[in-house]
Amino acid sequence: MRRHHEHHKQDRIGWLRAAVLGANDGVISVSSIMLGVTSAHASRASILLSGVAGLTAGAMSMAAGEYVSVHSQADTEAAELERERLELAQDPIGEEAELSQIYMRRGLSADLSAQVARELMRHDALTAHMRDELGITGENTARPVQAALASAASFTVGAALPLCLALLAPALHTTALIVIGSLLTLAVLGGLAAHVGGASIWKGAVRVTFWGAFAMAVTAGIGASMGYKGL
Repeated sequence: MRRHHEHHKQDRIGWLRAAVLGANDGVISVSSIMLGVTSAHASRASILLSGVAGLTAGAMSMAAGEYVSVHSQADTEAAELERERLELAQDPIGEEAELSQIYMRRGLSADLSAQVARELMRHDALTAHMRDELGITGENTARPVQAALASAASFTVGAALPLCLALLAPALHTTALIVIGSLLTLAVLGGLAAHVGGASIWKGAVRVTFWGAFAMAVTAGIGASMGYKGL
């Protein structure tokens, strides 16, 4: 018998979103900061210092924010599981009927829904309710530390590019290289994310590049204004 294989992209959405978001933030944040400082006619040392500070602060902020957010999700999941355990202990018949109703809403007949619910309750009632009532599975369980480390790492990788460009570029071409290098990187990241997710590569690249350019322009404008006023 010929096996039927299907390849869906939905399972990539979670990690892809986190990785691309972190890298994009790194590129946009650090390049914008350095462009703002450059536009204010700061010294090369100040520009590099601002880049290092932006990378460090951004990575820590991403890690802390992701940890708190995902930990809150984990706390909610734990509370829901404890509540489900109590309900299963206090009213197993009602919980079995609830599970049967879920399967009926998904298209199974009443008899088959009752049979499936009964069999799953005998096998592992809590897991069945976790998956089908609460939508919690082993694959999507919240992992705060893992999420924090991944976000910090992806931000650092993205932020390292404009910082390296500023470090290696000749003084007269620092601004141009930061802008061009950062925008090209954003275009690649946007296109790659769209491709892996099954969307339009060009739309993804243009969308990310446009907002990156907008952020850089605004920050550079503020830096130029402050430099002009001598602040």
